[in-house]
Amino acid sequence: MAALTPAPATPPAAGTPAHVRAQPVAQEPAHVPDGAPARRPRAGRRRPRVWRGAVLGLAGAYFLLPLVSSFVFTVHTPGQGVSFAAYTDLLSAEGFTESLLLSLGLAAATIAASLLLAVPALVAVRLGSPRLRPVVEVVCMMPLVVPPIALVTGIATVLRWGPEHLAATPFYQTFIAVQNEAFPLVLVLAYTVLALPFVYRSLDAGLRALDVPTLVEAARDCGASWPQAVVRVLLPNLRSSLTGAAFLTLALVLGEFTIASLLGFRPFAVWIVTISGAQARMSVAVSILSLALTWALLLLLSRAGSAAGAGEGAAPAAPKES
Repeated sequence: MAALTPAPATPPAAGTPAHVRAQPVAQEPAHVPDGAPARRPRAGRRRPRVWRGAVLGLAGAYFLLPLVSSFVFTVHTPGQGVSFAAYTDLLSAEGFTESLLLSLGLAAATIAASLLLAVPALVAVRLGSPRLRPVVEVVCMMPLVVPPIALVTGIATVLRWGPEHLAATPFYQTFIAVQNEAFPLVLVLAYTVLALPFVYRSLDAGLRALDVPTLVEAARDCGASWPQAVVRVLLPNLRSSLTGAAFLTLALVLGEFTIASLLGFRPFAVWIVTISGAQARMSVAVSILSLALTWALLLLLSRAGSAAGAGEGAAPAAPKES
C-alpha cells in the first residue's frame, strides 16, 4: 500500500489581509488503516519513590539510633528508673565552664586568624595573579595530607628546643607566652593550619561566584580606596562564604583532641575524655549536647545563607516619583 503524502500548502492569494494569512491551516489527521489501534502518547515513567523513602529511612536510622541509644544511656539507670542528673549536674561539674570558655575563645581567635590570612591572599590572587591560584590551593590543602600526630610532634619538638637554645634572647619569653595554660596561643596557630583547607574551599567557592575585577574596578571608579573596595563591596557579597568558613572552624576547634591532649592543654574535647572514666553518663550527655549545638548552628547557617541569597537575588525597588 503506497504511503500517503500530505498535500503541499497553497500559498495565500495576493491581496489577502495579514491577519488571514497569519492563521495556520488546519491539517487533516493522518490516515489510520481500518482495524489498527490508535497510538496513545507515552506517559513519562514515574521514579520509584518507594526506594527513595527506603534509602532515606535507612540513613536516618543509621544516624538516629546511636543518638537515641546514647540518650537512653544518660537518663536511664537499671534498677533506679529515669533520671536527668547527667544533664542537670553539668554546670556544677569541675572544669566544665573553664574548658568550654577556653574552647570558645580558641575558636574565636582561630576564626579571626584564618580569615585575616585567607581573605587578603585569595583576593590578591584573584585580582593580580590568577596563575598562582594552583600554588595557593596546594599550600592550603597541605594540612589534609599531613597527619595531626606529625604536626603536633613537630610543634612539641620546637617548643622543647626553643627555651633550651634561646634562653639568653628575647625570644625565650615568646616561647613561654605561647604556652600559657590560661590561653595557649600555640593551639591557635595549630588550629589555624588545620582550618586552612576548609576556609579556602568556602572562600574560593564564594569568589568564583563573583566577578571580582568588575566589582573592584566599579568601586575604585566611584572613589573608593582598595581597603574600602574590599571591606564595603567584596565582603558583603561573601557573607555566606565567610559564615560557612567560621562555622567549619568552630566545629573543628570544639572537636579537636589530638593536638591539645599531646601538648598538655585541657580544652572542651579533652575535658570530655578526661571525665569519661569517672562520670561516663555525664561525658555522653555533654557529647549529645555538643552535637545538638552543632546542628543548631548548621541550621542557623543554612537559614542565613538562604536569606542572604534571597536578598541578593531580589530586584531593587523602583524609586517613587515625586
